[in-house]
Amino acid sequence: MDEKPKILVVDDDESHRIMLRAVLKEDGYRVTEAADGTEAVKAVETEAFDLILMDIRMTKMDGIEALSEIRKISPLVPVLIMTAYASVKTAVEALKAGAFDYVTKPLDIEELKILIEKGLENYHLRTENLALKERIGDRFDFSRIIGRSGKMGTLLDTLAMVAPSDATVLIMGESGTGKEVAANAIHHNSPRAGQPFIKVSCAALPETLLESELFGHEKGAFTGAVSRREGRFQLAHRGTIFLDEVGEMSQALQTKLLRVLQEKEFEPLGSARTIKVDIRVIAATNKDLTKEVKEGRFREDLYYRLNVVPITMPPLRERKEDIPPLADHFLAVYREKNKKPLKGISDKALDLLVRYDWPGNIRELENSIERAVIMAKEEMITPVDFPPQIQRLSAEGEKEGFAIPYGMSLAEMERELIVKTLAETGGNRTRASEILGINRRTLQNKLKEYGLNTPPPIDRG
Repeated sequence: MDEKPKILVVDDDESHRIMLRAVLKEDGYRVTEAADGTEAVKAVETEAFDLILMDIRMTKMDGIEALSEIRKISPLVPVLIMTAYASVKTAVEALKAGAFDYVTKPLDIEELKILIEKGLENYHLRTENLALKERIGDRFDFSRIIGRSGKMGTLLDTLAMVAPSDATVLIMGESGTGKEVAANAIHHNSPRAGQPFIKVSCAALPETLLESELFGHEKGAFTGAVSRREGRFQLAHRGTIFLDEVGEMSQALQTKLLRVLQEKEFEPLGSARTIKVDIRVIAATNKDLTKEVKEGRFREDLYYRLNVVPITMPPLRERKEDIPPLADHFLAVYREKNKKPLKGISDKALDLLVRYDWPGNIRELENSIERAVIMAKEEMITPVDFPPQIQRLSAEGEKEGFAIPYGMSLAEMERELIVKTLAETGGNRTRASEILGINRRTLQNKLKEYGLNTPPPIDRG
């Protein structure tokens, strides 16, 4: 990625442009020149600049008109206006039109340098603010990804390795497993962390609108296109774009995406101009793209372009040891949000959370905890506070007469199983040993080991 700021100098006086180019290059800036407003607008359409230094009086398109067009294409880039002393009133008009500041001719070079530094600082702050609005801050740092299972340890190791690179990443997994969380973590721990992180849901929009959302459009490109609009790829310049549910893209859009990945360029809808971008692509899908490729619904060449670094998010049912810490985390969040002085989750309630299969994964768990916090009438969350599908699991466990509470040791489970089996057989040790799959002597030894020579009565209430 380029590190030195790029400045566009716009002036119809060639000698003045040459002088400014020499001054700016001496300070390490990269300089592009334009002889009038028309050339400036074309340059902004095809390149990204960190600052524009533009004369207000030019023979073709003047600075005010060019400023108006540039704002439509790149609304954040700071524009510093140059004007003769007698035209300060016009410069004030430029400020109202969106210029960052103005400097009078003949130029005071030191003043010009100070204003350029100020403009660049302002630009960086504004782009960082945009990036903050497009993401959810520190929540997605590696240290904030909750999980102590072996699968999560492996996942975190992979994220840590891939984040510092610029490789394209394909994140796969069921809905609700945290694919967006992983994408955020990759971006926030990458060299692009201070640049925009732009998210697009490929399943949320019909094909035409998605194409416009991704690539932008010209005025009149389609019904309802009343003005020019920048696409998400352009907004993500120098940053990262996250394409969620990329498997939902049409074949036509897949072709355009493939070109962006290969050439780092595209054309907006209704335009012949080519825009070059410097972006990192992270894609996600809950589909089996290898199957989609075999059945002709997803381009094979695009699949391999996206699948440079594949990451699979494990479903919650395959890492149940992560459920208690996740539940505690969501409890803390929604307890504070709803101002409820809850002390925690009861053992029976936590047992249900661990036994449930979570088809909606982490998203379903979060929603269930939020509901439980709202519904809770006691100081602890209990099974009755959970959604019906989880409560049914509790009823089924009671009907079966044996549920394994979270945190119970193997010895405790064995003792409980023996007690319940003897209760169901009316204390008949021969029948109980048959059900348990052990001989009578082993059962007698177990009873002695657990102090159950006279089994206690079972509370069925």
